[in-house]
Amino acid sequence: MAQVLEFKLPDLGEGLTEAEIVRWLVQVGDVVAVDQPVVEVETAKAMVEVPCPYGGVVTARFGEEGTELPVGAPLITVAVGAPAAGADTTAPAGSRTPARPAGNAAEAPEASEGSGNVLVGYGTGAPPARRPRVRPQPPGTTTPPPASGSAPAAPAQDTPLGAPAGGTQGDGDGPVGADAPVNGDGPIPVISPLVRRLARENGLDLRELTGSGPDGLILRADVEYALRAAAAQGGRTTAPQPEPQARVAAQPAAPAKAPASTALGGGTRVPLKGVRGAVADKLSRSRREIPDATCWVDADATELMRARAAMNAAGGPKISLLALLARICTAALARYPELNSTVDLAAREVVRLDHVHLGFAAQTERGLVVPVVRDAHARDAEGLTAEFARLTEAARAGTLTPGELTGGTFTLNNYGVFGVDGSTPIINHPEAAMLGVGRIVPKPWVHEGELAVRQVVQLSLTFDHRVCDGGTAGGFLRYVADCVEQPAVLLRTL
Repeated sequence: MAQVLEFKLPDLGEGLTEAEIVRWLVQVGDVVAVDQPVVEVETAKAMVEVPCPYGGVVTARFGEEGTELPVGAPLITVAVGAPAAGADTTAPAGSRTPARPAGNAAEAPEASEGSGNVLVGYGTGAPPARRPRVRPQPPGTTTPPPASGSAPAAPAQDTPLGAPAGGTQGDGDGPVGADAPVNGDGPIPVISPLVRRLARENGLDLRELTGSGPDGLILRADVEYALRAAAAQGGRTTAPQPEPQARVAAQPAAPAKAPASTALGGGTRVPLKGVRGAVADKLSRSRREIPDATCWVDADATELMRARAAMNAAGGPKISLLALLARICTAALARYPELNSTVDLAAREVVRLDHVHLGFAAQTERGLVVPVVRDAHARDAEGLTAEFARLTEAARAGTLTPGELTGGTFTLNNYGVFGVDGSTPIINHPEAAMLGVGRIVPKPWVHEGELAVRQVVQLSLTFDHRVCDGGTAGGFLRYVADCVEQPAVLLRTL
């Protein structure tokens, strides 16, 4: 006898609360093995494949590609175990309630123990026993007993599609996907909270729409189509949201709004979600909390470039310029540990960190990401080069894990690759400093008392003024510039 188990979107770690479905890897009816990836999702950190902790037959999928789901929302249901003769083990594609095996609950087989390790922060032990939901019946109605030998029917007003029990992160009007029907017609088949918000802001009654998704699921495209049709007719498809009658009468019919275009004078809005949204949140917090300051200096990088050329000419793996700059950073942080710290606002303390986890800014098609080289202070130039190459490739492929994108203590930002000389970057919260490196270009420079053409670079340091004063920041930056101009200075710390 088969048991249908529901696999929900797991906790992906690092405070992530939602993910967007990028690509389904299985179809309804496919047989899956324990820990087999079933869907590829994109979070604010990276693209990841989500493995299923159960082995069996996929009976339902929840969510279209492009849909954002909160952590805890159902992903798929899987029929586990051999089905009994005549028993229906499949769940309707549009229903959240999986089919139950026939017979007494005590005869049902024990749930699979699961794999025990799916993703960060998520364990797959045996699922808890589920008690049947008892829905209050209207006065004067009775519930007929189920036919003998058949599975009990699902309640007519069960939890809507995509809404975890107890609600999810909503948009201000109650739990997403758990609207109690006011006209007795049942729940609204909507998964995405964005679809609900779009309809509500435009006064559109979702109960009057027929969804084009599986089993009548209402998609964003359905709402947009209804709004365009309303605009063509010169009005709304339903009554507007409650407003003073005089004000409604005085206003002309509002044109239909594209899902992301409500600015005055037209234009298009780009949703702040995924990587872009995470960057916006972090930079905004940095500006709110950190009193930053910036100092900069020009340095003659001619000798550093010669030293790198000599290293690479000697054979062996090539050494990158970024690795040499990172080695200089770790040496400077050993001298000025105040800049490898963070501020604990609750305790009003500056926490100086023992290890240097060096982040570096990397521009990708998905946006700006900051991979982190763990224990950079313990790596030589060759090891740093290899780790930078590995993380950069993973960033471009979108396969960085949340652990590889968090936990940095200091950031190295090489904006010279964009052809600019200087910048005043925003600190990567909760770090205390960031070193910026501009492009290295030939410039007139006084060298040994004579004017010469040298390879010049501008270095800038943005720092949290709470952790140190200008003297410390200036000393750090001056040491970095000295190492760039005279790489032999690094021999003191090797």
